[in-house]
Amino acid sequence: MTRLRTAIPGPKSLELQARRKAAVASGVGSTLPVYVESADDGLLIDVDGNQLIDLGSGIAVTNVGNPAPAVAEAVHAQIDRFSHTCFMITPYEGYLEVCEELNALTPGDHEKRSVLFNSGAEAVENAVKIARHVTGRQAVVVFDHGYHGRTNLTMALTAKNMPYKHRFGPFAPEVYRVPASYPLHDGLTGVEAAQKAIAAIEKQVGADNTAAVVIEPIQGEGGFIAPAEGFLPAVAQWCRERGVLFVADEIQTGFCRTGSWFASDHEGVVPDLITTAKGIAGGLPLAAVTGRAEIMDAVHVGGLGGTYGGNPVACAAALGAIRTMRERDLNAAARRIEETVLSRLRAVAEKTGIIADIRGRGAMLAIEFTERTPEVAARVAKACHDQGVVVLTCGTYGNVIRLLPPLVIPDDLLAEGLDVLEAALLEGAPTA
Repeated sequence: MTRLRTAIPGPKSLELQARRKAAVASGVGSTLPVYVESADDGLLIDVDGNQLIDLGSGIAVTNVGNPAPAVAEAVHAQIDRFSHTCFMITPYEGYLEVCEELNALTPGDHEKRSVLFNSGAEAVENAVKIARHVTGRQAVVVFDHGYHGRTNLTMALTAKNMPYKHRFGPFAPEVYRVPASYPLHDGLTGVEAAQKAIAAIEKQVGADNTAAVVIEPIQGEGGFIAPAEGFLPAVAQWCRERGVLFVADEIQTGFCRTGSWFASDHEGVVPDLITTAKGIAGGLPLAAVTGRAEIMDAVHVGGLGGTYGGNPVACAAALGAIRTMRERDLNAAARRIEETVLSRLRAVAEKTGIIADIRGRGAMLAIEFTERTPEVAARVAKACHDQGVVVLTCGTYGNVIRLLPPLVIPDDLLAEGLDVLEAALLEGAPTA
């Protein structure tokens, strides 16, 4: 069926785009300048009536649907009661309930505590604050291709210069970058890659100076890079032996996205601290740091918090989202998406010489092109966009297309989106 009524973008979107240029700072980009009026599971409906198949989920945010009924109902009920008090002034039960859920769901059966914030970058900043406070050390180790946010500290943690860091320095000090595991390019086993990273830490930083190692269990903006098996456990073990806190940035990977509650679960890695956001609240701004009770409770009263952190409406949304994840078994849904998408894409890869790798876990999947420049990925993405399918690009070299469909996307809609993607990949590509 045809889902498009106009060219993309349509006339009403173009009118809004003209208004945008006069009102919104040009530093804010948009992948696809169509203006959304409503949405459904796996669909975005724009102001021109076009139905776009959503394989991006607002960057892994609307995992449970858009809007998910349980989220919408919870938000409506909460907003009718009260919208804000500031938890640091007069608290409320919803904040406690979200923290209880996080303490139960995150890896490990040890006693935990949580604290709520607004964005992923804010969560990462606070994880670093906690680690430095508890260890009395300053250095923070991060990895090649990593992404952790756009604030000053998290820009220092983020690897890629353009567009995230260019001319925004100076950045926060005492941040050190070491090699990550990148199976497609480094040819190392997980243990070998971990040994290489650990050697760099010990030589360039020193374990006794290191407060935390901060790592995405699967790198997101850097290219959806899943490390070789054994890499994460080896790094985590080194941290335990040296008194360094192992911080898992699960902002993009969390909440069923990879086929388990958290990507750390895949190899049984138990972080000291874990940061979450994106999929936590069905589209409302909420983030968290969850960690070992003795670490989290070591920070003095008033050292953590924020005016909007754990807003009651966002907390209600999170409880509705988590309930949906359980009731609809979205971990299993993510694994089904993985099976469908990888089989389709690997078949396409055999027909074309432009694809270097098809990879991912759950509903966090990627195509890396052989050309280490953005041109091919941009061309394929534009072809999809022109046909009403939202895909995203990523990667240090901009040569990766990432797929983040909502975990509740209907099978037929996913297949339709993959048909468009397959045609875009095959169009004009040299044969193998």
